[in-house]
Amino acid sequence: MQESSIVKLAAEAGKIILENGGETYRVEETINKICYSYEVEFVESFVTPTGIMVSTFTSSGKNISVIRRIKKRSVDLEKIYKVNELSRDIAERKLSPEDFQIKLQEINSNLRYNSITTLFYSGIAASAFTLLFNGGFSDAIVAFIIGVVIKYITSLISDYKINPFFINIIGGAITSIMALSSVAMGIGQDVDTIIIGSIMLLVPGIAITNAIRDTIAGDLLSGVSRGVEAVLVAIAIAIGSGVVISLWQNIFGGVF
Repeated sequence: MQESSIVKLAAEAGKIILENGGETYRVEETINKICYSYEVEFVESFVTPTGIMVSTFTSSGKNISVIRRIKKRSVDLEKIYKVNELSRDIAERKLSPEDFQIKLQEINSNLRYNSITTLFYSGIAASAFTLLFNGGFSDAIVAFIIGVVIKYITSLISDYKINPFFINIIGGAITSIMALSSVAMGIGQDVDTIIIGSIMLLVPGIAITNAIRDTIAGDLLSGVSRGVEAVLVAIAIAIGSGVVISLWQNIFGGVF
């Protein structure tokens, strides 16, 4: 396999890591490790949350540059782990570039948990957070239902390529209206605890963590951009919840 193909393969491995919640420094390390393992020298990589740039010089002095645009981001730590493990074991497994490409495609095509499992554990997470914030058993039950509904609707909306900012606004609005309605009907007890526990599903924990880690690692551009992303997500959640609570207060004369 030619050096240009190896560089493209390394960029693809980095793309998988970045799309699934990996830090930018981890992506750069993986790209460089893959290139060096296949004896591609003089490699430079520059990674941001929305793009990957890799450049190298061949032994004949030819420059090879590869750019990969990141258009979607999710969280799948298993894929990150498997790509990292694969990149470290190239020499030990004696993987040819062709074998590496096949295994990389297998990792990228692996399906996550099915929708029923995802919805169930989204509900479990919401109810657990509600209990953690001193909510009652009835509040946890309501939070479980809200968590399932939020996950289902946000996943459904995401399939239509809607901007994540608006998805989080919708998620925050659904959380508040369901929490307020449940307390009004006497099902839940503490509307604040239900909202806080359920809304934790939307909180950008990975973005905040990666922003701190990238900043500490010296990737200031990525750290700042991820931090801004986390702030915008928080603002979107606040807008969705705040608008519903404000309308409820104006219509019904108060919040429970």
